[in-house]
Amino acid sequence: MGAVYGLAKDFVFRAAVEFLKGKKVLTKEEYKFLDAESRAKAFTVSGYTSLGVLQEFLDCLQKAAEEGTTMGQFRKDMNRFLEEHGYEGLNPWKSDNIFRTNMQAAFNAGHYKSMTDETAMRLRPYWRYRTAADGNVRESHAVMEGRVFRADDPIWDIWYPPNGYKCRCMVVSLTRKQVEKLGLPVETVVPHGVDYSTGEIIPAMPDKG
Repeated sequence: MGAVYGLAKDFVFRAAVEFLKGKKVLTKEEYKFLDAESRAKAFTVSGYTSLGVLQEFLDCLQKAAEEGTTMGQFRKDMNRFLEEHGYEGLNPWKSDNIFRTNMQAAFNAGHYKSMTDETAMRLRPYWRYRTAADGNVRESHAVMEGRVFRADDPIWDIWYPPNGYKCRCMVVSLTRKQVEKLGLPVETVVPHGVDYSTGEIIPAMPDKG
């Protein structure tokens, strides 16, 4: 079983690298005119307009996915490049934001690709939404914690993470036996929440942050 898991893990890493390599650098001004589908294939960093600088950001992120570069090494590499080209280096907060947001998106994309493989869908047809389960989880994301839906349920078109800024949520695939053993109900209805401005009960939607 370990070998199978290892192969799946390698597949996720390769798919994450492919996801980043498929990105096209754009300025923030160009990015804001894109629709959601096009944005998924674009890459930009706030505060930079040079395509050369943006490409270096993307290259360093690709290196991190391929070689397991740490966030600290990413900041060191980028700061060396930025300072050599007359820019101020990244502070820890900004480098953390850029690194975590993009790496989380890449690995979730890789994870999604592995889970939607034909064999995986047949053997593990249920998906469970998991949050980081700490005090920093958005209230709108917490409403989905632990819920199980079929892998082909349309809810995942809306709720598959990451769901916005620094989202740490993930989806775990399950077999029928795992669902039964854990006593998890397989839901078919989107959970509901309250629109606090009107008091209206509405379908829960992820807060993008």
